[in-house]
Amino acid sequence: MRKIIHLDADCFFAAIEMRDDPSLLNRPIAVGGRSESRGVISTCNYEARKFGVRSAMPSSHAKRLCPDLILLPHRMDAYREASLQMRSIFYEYTELVEPLSLDEAFLDVSESEFHHGSATLIAQEIRARIHKEIGITVSAGIAPNKFLAKIASDWNKPNGQFVITPAKVPDFVAQLPVNKIYGVGKAMASKLAELAIFTCSDLHKFSVFELTQRFGQMGARLYHLSRGIDERPVTVDRRRKSLSVENTFAQDLPGITQCLNEIPSLSQQLAIRLRRVDEDYKVVKLFVKIKFSDFSITTIERSASSVSLAELQSLCADAYERKAMPVRLLGVGVRFIDLRENNHFLQLELFNPEFHAHYKQHTIPVPVSKYDSAAEMPLLLSAQ
Repeated sequence: MRKIIHLDADCFFAAIEMRDDPSLLNRPIAVGGRSESRGVISTCNYEARKFGVRSAMPSSHAKRLCPDLILLPHRMDAYREASLQMRSIFYEYTELVEPLSLDEAFLDVSESEFHHGSATLIAQEIRARIHKEIGITVSAGIAPNKFLAKIASDWNKPNGQFVITPAKVPDFVAQLPVNKIYGVGKAMASKLAELAIFTCSDLHKFSVFELTQRFGQMGARLYHLSRGIDERPVTVDRRRKSLSVENTFAQDLPGITQCLNEIPSLSQQLAIRLRRVDEDYKVVKLFVKIKFSDFSITTIERSASSVSLAELQSLCADAYERKAMPVRLLGVGVRFIDLRENNHFLQLELFNPEFHAHYKQHTIPVPVSKYDSAAEMPLLLSAQ
């Protein structure tokens, strides 16, 4: 029986904006394109949602619903930074992490030893750490599979979590509207309604053969998910590339002396976390990150093979000199190379100049006369 956690940041883009500018708190805000240029809302906070503002809504319509709406442009660098910070925390509890987007991910903690294997307590700790270290809230769903965990994470939003134990699965799923099944949109819901199917329990009247005959592969999905059956594993798309620890201070550090005094504690925390990391990772760099009181961020790194207090303090001093102003956040970390990766193969992007150079070097010429047109010629690359 798997233990799956789905973690989903609450109004992510808007949450980052409110974190970085506290004057936006308790005011209706949205992140998206400008209303006068056919922009679309990406995310809005809960104050804006009270007026009916929603993501994917045209910004012009959102402004009509909420004339006082504060519309902010995207700051993707800030969102990516927070996303990477969240993932770094996820990886401390399990290597089985499947990011779905910048602000949500599945975690398989079935084999995790934290909190004696309690997925509920692991989710609580992750949420508390994200709130403390990143300054935003995250909701969580805990269940035996991905389908139910994702539904559960939306059950107690914002800043909550919901647990579906194996024993509760049949009763919980039975009362779900069919549109909670992924792939059931308005068109499919209308087709199901014609058969008097409105909830998952209504689907139980039909066999898998009947549903497949009527809806093809979607029929099999309806049959299994309406019974809470989902065998999909958490798919790990990549291994970690770095590990870091950070501290956001209640009061800004006034100068470099105070910053250097914080490095030993951060260095020790980093060393402790590194002990949990797989031996297949090799440290290749140290880095220090500073967020100044004006919310600007600078990061400086240097080649290294292990954590060195002296090196981290030196990096901190160099980074601080870039602005020399009070410090809001201080972080230290390492970058890895993954020794499991097969370095004999290079993944090249189609429109990368390196691809074209590789193509010219390794393409095997094929006479055009063998084919009716150049469009039918195969692309044959030698095995390198």
